[in-house]
Amino acid sequence: MNAERNARRGQKAVRPPVKASAAKKRIDGEMLQYYSLLIPVLALIFVFCYIPMYGIVIAFQDYLPGSPFIGEGVRWVGLKYFERFIGGEYFTRLIRNTLVLSGLNLAFGFSVPILFALLMDQIKTTWLKKTIQTASYMPYFISSVVVAGMVISFIDTDGLVMQLLSVFGVPKQNLRINSGAFPWIYTVTNVWKSFGFGSILYFSTISSIDPGQYEAARIDGANRWMQVWHITLPGLRNIIAINLIMAIGGILNANSELILLMYTPATYDVADVIGTYTYRMGIEGGQYSYTTAAGLFMSLIGFALTFAANKVSNRLTGYGLW
Repeated sequence: MNAERNARRGQKAVRPPVKASAAKKRIDGEMLQYYSLLIPVLALIFVFCYIPMYGIVIAFQDYLPGSPFIGEGVRWVGLKYFERFIGGEYFTRLIRNTLVLSGLNLAFGFSVPILFALLMDQIKTTWLKKTIQTASYMPYFISSVVVAGMVISFIDTDGLVMQLLSVFGVPKQNLRINSGAFPWIYTVTNVWKSFGFGSILYFSTISSIDPGQYEAARIDGANRWMQVWHITLPGLRNIIAINLIMAIGGILNANSELILLMYTPATYDVADVIGTYTYRMGIEGGQYSYTTAAGLFMSLIGFALTFAANKVSNRLTGYGLW
């Protein structure tokens, strides 16, 4: 009897365990809500990015506007337009110009945001830092049409730039038709427009670094340069690696819109890139199959560069897109 009574008391004292399944269901429900927010984004990407990719089939056919992509009457020509583009008289010039302009933009447009973020991190006055950051973001939101118009007026024969250069004895000229000046005009304009916005990721990453690391470094006698080299830059390594991979992958995608607004026939020898060439031949010339083949060629090279850069980054730094 006593044993049974003790057993009953023990059973009453023991609380029933909390069911793990209920907590798991609650977590799964919350995650389902989060994932459901992705549905509109994925739908937009699918509708506006993947469905139009169906049109790349015209790169392999003699396409006429208004004719169907698939079906009766379609003339398939295989790699005819790829061979025509690669063997064309302008292919070498287009690749050279694209690599030169994109290389300049990669060298300066990629490094300037990093240097700007590092310099801003050294400013301890809050209001001054916020003012400079806000001013640096503003050019990004100015339309490329407006930016191009401003630059063209500045580099004209009687523009602001030539007025300043004439003080130092430089003869007045229209720099817009100067082939030697165009790559640098384009690079400075592109960097000025985008460096502030491009530094946002670096600002946020620097702010997430533990301040205790800097305090410990100061106690050990490290100056500001040593703190940047041993703490800040290693903290930015993953962001730098990912941005560099994307920049290398898009090296053939020079800012064609800005170039198209700024160049002239006099500067085609240094300013004509794949993007501007396909615009002239496709939109203005109506050669849709030919320019689709050129664009697909550029996309395939870009994907190959992205894949190779990602492999190298994973091997050297341990960071990558996948």
